Amino acid sequence: MVNSKQELIIEEIAFTSDDFLLKGFLHLPPAAQPPVVIGCHGLFSDKQSPKQIELAHRRIQNNIAYFRFDHRGCGESNAPFEVLTSLNARCADLKAASTLLKTRIDLSGDQMGLFGSSMGGTVCLASAADLGVNAVVTWAAPIRSADLVQENAARSEDSNIPFKKNPFDISARLAGLRNILIFHGDADETVPLSHADEINRSVGNPKKLVILPQSDHRMSRPAAQKKFIQVACDWFKDYLRPE
Repeated sequence: MVNSKQELIIEEIAFTSDDFLLKGFLHLPPAAQPPVVIGCHGLFSDKQSPKQIELAHRRIQNNIAYFRFDHRGCGESNAPFEVLTSLNARCADLKAASTLLKTRIDLSGDQMGLFGSSMGGTVCLASAADLGVNAVVTWAAPIRSADLVQENAARSEDSNIPFKKNPFDISARLAGLRNILIFHGDADETVPLSHADEINRSVGNPKKLVILPQSDHRMSRPAAQKKFIQVACDWFKDYLRPE
């Protein structure tokens, strides 16, 4: 379909990952073979995340395409969430999305970025080296699930099901990563702020850590959202080199 406000194309795409049908939207700017950013949503979210939609709109203004999709078991990608949700499964979904986009002749196959929110950030960090991406932006990304189980134990037993069955720790995958922009709120009630500090210590330069004051896990404050969008867009523009 066409976004009449900006006269830019938004293409609905279906693809498979481990035989699961996934769905997403590709936002295309009016530019020849633009770079592309792939967005990974959080654990209980989907491709309709307001952060991703705003990033998509802002990216295409800078001649950068944006692809937002539903991981298996989320949104329109129907599958049993509790059974299928794991870090490895979501990394496989991201790899399938990356492979699909790299085959398109209307995109720049060697200029790709990743954005991940919460567990989506974990997926991006865990996958960045294998996918050979040029830039990564994360919001409130957890490094290990054990800390999240401890933090959330009193809140909801159900929210820990994927982590209890499929624990993860990506600390060993951080060394060697670069071009990483790390966002975290200092009032995050779900992922400890120490995870952002650890990511920042572990990855290489260039990198940047941005702590948003009074910001919770959902980035509820409008001022935090505004700063996040601006800094994230500048980061992708700097490292994806759009025409």
